[in-house]
Amino acid sequence: MAKKQTAGHDLLGAFAPKFAALNDDVLFGEVWSREEELSAHQRSLITISALIAAGNLEQLPAHLTIGKQNGITKEEIAEVITHLSFYVGWPKAWSAFNYAKEIYGEETEQA
Repeated sequence: MAKKQTAGHDLLGAFAPKFAALNDDVLFGEVWSREEELSAHQRSLITISALIAAGNLEQLPAHLTIGKQNGITKEEIAEVITHLSFYVGWPKAWSAFNYAKEIYGEETEQA
């Protein structure tokens, strides 16, 4: 079962309490908990792909971290981003790879 999400309440609860409740209780509490329909691993792959495709990179590090916790391997995320690059654009893929390297602990290698 998915871990209880509190980011909405923690970061926006005082400013936007309804949004925080929808984020934590509905999106992560109800939708993400439907693991019989889609596993957390699958939901993470879909969410990460959607964020990259839309260019919503501010949320990408958090979802890469969640994806890693949900079992997405370094090899899988590299393959997903590589595949997406042809459909969503090379610059988005480069940006996503930079975040993925941070989350998955890869050092920049010099040729």
